[in-house]
Amino acid sequence: MRKISVFGATGSIGESTFDLLMAQGGPAAYDVVALSGGRNVARLAQQARALRADLAVTAFEDCLPALRAALAGSGVEAAAGPHALIEAAHRPADWVMSAIVGAAGLAPGFAALSQGSVLALANKESLVTAGPLLMAEARAHGATILPVDSEHSAIFQGLVGEEISAVERVIITASGGAFRDWPLERLARATVEEASNHPNWNMGQRITIDSASMFNKALEVIEAKEFFGFAPEAIEVLVHPQSIVHSLVGFHDGGLMAHMGVPDMRHAIGYALNWPERMPLPVAKLDLAAIGSLDFRAPDPERFPALRLAREVMEIGGLAGAVFNAAKERALDLFLEKRIGFLDMARLVEAVLSEMSARDGLGKDAHNLDMVLDCDAEARARASAICEQGRI
Repeated sequence: MRKISVFGATGSIGESTFDLLMAQGGPAAYDVVALSGGRNVARLAQQARALRADLAVTAFEDCLPALRAALAGSGVEAAAGPHALIEAAHRPADWVMSAIVGAAGLAPGFAALSQGSVLALANKESLVTAGPLLMAEARAHGATILPVDSEHSAIFQGLVGEEISAVERVIITASGGAFRDWPLERLARATVEEASNHPNWNMGQRITIDSASMFNKALEVIEAKEFFGFAPEAIEVLVHPQSIVHSLVGFHDGGLMAHMGVPDMRHAIGYALNWPERMPLPVAKLDLAAIGSLDFRAPDPERFPALRLAREVMEIGGLAGAVFNAAKERALDLFLEKRIGFLDMARLVEAVLSEMSARDGLGKDAHNLDMVLDCDAEARARASAICEQGRI
């Protein structure tokens, strides 16, 4: 029986993972080592009871009493806080889902790799901020990383049986988010509520807003470079409103292989869960006749400056990805707090990148995770200071 851990179990990816684990037999099929979540301890406890997990961890220490109460009599151990997350990730498991959102998912992912596990990586920030370190850690421990982002899972599947040297280009598609058809002048007045409504995907609020700003796609461009080793100029982005084609792989003979499916993250998660096999999944079948047509267009650089910033980050290299992600996360916090506008997020990230690009060694790869986390903290502090000083 495979040992399974899920970090970020109560988020959108975690809930889809839970759904698939239960559909494939639940505790009769899997030995669930650990589940982690945030402040929704009631849901975390429900999942832990249903899967008969050994351990449930909340990231917030003040939530521990509530978690213990919700798990009373279940036999499930309860723990809380960053150190408990790391301890849980060090527990031996055959397959680990890394679905904690943001830089908070870095340390648990690294800890899981130390067990030689299969790491199903939904936390794209791990590759954006510390790609070379993460890949080196996997090699050092004989671990396997499987991409769970729908776009990167699509690329991964398109490369099965192919030589990566034959790849000439990859095309990552983007829905365009909530504002893909808005006039540019209207974006400056976009509200948090409007940005939180994705037209195609059912995702958490933060990633939905990142989709609207295209910061999510900017992270995915960097992720594709770090995971697959593609040259930045070989990675293209197309706006595809229907979200049916998830990515395309182009070969030097001119052929393109497209991965298509309904917009449902359970496909990418299920592929990683069952890899290298394919198993039936509770995902709707694609009806192309009902869809009728598929549309594609180039992204507007004025509407989506995040894509340009991602290119600059890849050109700088090294710790620039950590700066980019941290500034983006802080900018999103400030937008959610309604302290800056929608378009100010990109301006703030660019300002932080500009300030820190003069830093000695920014373009050099980090030697350890502490260097990444220190850079992350500095970028967040600078973003806050720029906002406080009204410099955007």
